[in-house]
Amino acid sequence: MAEIVKMPRLSDTMTEGVIAAWHKNIGDTVKKGDVLADIETDKATMELESYRDGVLLHLGAPQGGKLQVDDLLVIVGSAGEDISALLATQINGVAAKPEPVAATAPAAAQPSEQTPRLDLSAISEVVVLMPRLSDTMTEGVIAGWQKNVGDPIKKGDVLADIETDKATMELESYKDGVLLYQGAVAGQKIMVNDLLAIIGAADFKIDAIVAASKSAAPSVANTAAPMAAPAPTPTAVASEVPQAVVNSGRIFASPLAKKLAEEKGIDLRYVPGTGDNGRITKIDIDNYKAPSVVAAPAAPSPVAAATVAAPAPSAKPEAAVVPFVPGGIGEGYSDTTNSQMRKVIAKRLGESLFTAPHFYLKMEVNMDAAMAARVQMNEISPVKISFNDLVIKASAMALIKHPAVNSSWMGDFIRTYSHVHIGMAVAVPDGLIVPVIRFANHKTLSQISAEAKDLGGKAKAKKLQPNEFSGNTFTISNLGMMDIDEFTAIINPPDSCILAVGRIKEEVYRNDKGEFAVKNVMKLTLSCDHRSVDGAVGAAFLQTVKAYLENPVTMLV
Repeated sequence: MAEIVKMPRLSDTMTEGVIAAWHKNIGDTVKKGDVLADIETDKATMELESYRDGVLLHLGAPQGGKLQVDDLLVIVGSAGEDISALLATQINGVAAKPEPVAATAPAAAQPSEQTPRLDLSAISEVVVLMPRLSDTMTEGVIAGWQKNVGDPIKKGDVLADIETDKATMELESYKDGVLLYQGAVAGQKIMVNDLLAIIGAADFKIDAIVAASKSAAPSVANTAAPMAAPAPTPTAVASEVPQAVVNSGRIFASPLAKKLAEEKGIDLRYVPGTGDNGRITKIDIDNYKAPSVVAAPAAPSPVAAATVAAPAPSAKPEAAVVPFVPGGIGEGYSDTTNSQMRKVIAKRLGESLFTAPHFYLKMEVNMDAAMAARVQMNEISPVKISFNDLVIKASAMALIKHPAVNSSWMGDFIRTYSHVHIGMAVAVPDGLIVPVIRFANHKTLSQISAEAKDLGGKAKAKKLQPNEFSGNTFTISNLGMMDIDEFTAIINPPDSCILAVGRIKEEVYRNDKGEFAVKNVMKLTLSCDHRSVDGAVGAAFLQTVKAYLENPVTMLV
């Protein structure tokens, strides 16, 4: 008997998961323990194994698709088994509750409330919806199409590169067919669960689906078939003849030529210059001829116009590009659309900074003893111990002595943790990820070092498991390796504090004998949430961290 497998909750904070890859296709035989799919959260990918034998009869989402926890993931049963009844219980489409449409009035004139909308999610055999590729994603950007309308598609072919808030991911096709429709051009955004593409037989009619995706009644394409049939092709739309860019980088033009070009709306990138070294002059502006325009045919019917309007924005992203040459002479700029990850970082840290009243405590630490001890430790340690490992260990032990720092502001109460999970900020190409060293106070320096290196590598490869990037009670951000003397960091929610670590720097000082000597100093800055941590509490914590680092042997007993 066929059985539904739902999207599991893979962590205590997970609400949805992404199908990173399918390892089984419809019709494949599945055995207990076989890997069905790789399930990805915003920072981790895990293998999902089958817990029963059978044949894979249905996939709840395509590769790259997003499913909420407890949504239909797969159906496993016997070969040829009828699963329509199971699907009917999972899909809330119009087929379940058909509503008659009045025959006395044109369908296009009926209010949207009286016209049943086509449920795109119920026809996953042909439509591809924009998947939710992270728990914070609300829209995706088409970084680039790998297939064009009319191209044959096979399972596993990459359709497009989708930029999310976490990364740019390849979206692969989960079926064979022909690419019949693209929901947006490269550079444009599509909201999660909006129509991304249509794949089907070459003669498949897409009018109803496209209309439904634009919030139009699907019956329009059927009842107004005589109007929709002669829909004009995209070549009938008025468009400019493509121009060749003749000037890139810095553009040389006289002030008068620039002023005239601005008044006439002429883009100097396309104007050949006849002056010295290709300089654009007034004569060049006067002689410049705008590109010819292909005349549009007579205005089509409203339905046909709506059909043709979709491809028109394809020229917009290119026209918005501004030439940019780093270090070039003269003025210039480049506009870069914010990545989805950058938007989330801006949102969360903006909320942290402007919600939590930050205050900052700074302290210098003499690292002479730590540097000497580290040399001796690395002679016997199975892994190389870094200064960051020493800071993690010292902070973890100090948190036990100052539990008020190891806390979270919860609104009506303050939650103080008995365990110590240290988050360490790791820079990745698209932003920051904070893997967590759990129970750091109970681990030796060599264990912390090995775990920190392993987690750092996984973070950069986006292979962290949920328990490896969640549950932090305190965070450390270290920029010392980049020659930063000191800095202030924004608190990483839900922590109450974050420790910013600068580099170790030699400083000249006068010792007790009145002689000048050199010491190695490291500066620490503790950012505190004043709602849960007071100044004296934070200062006492820093004093304890300093004591451990200036006498490392105390961390070993």
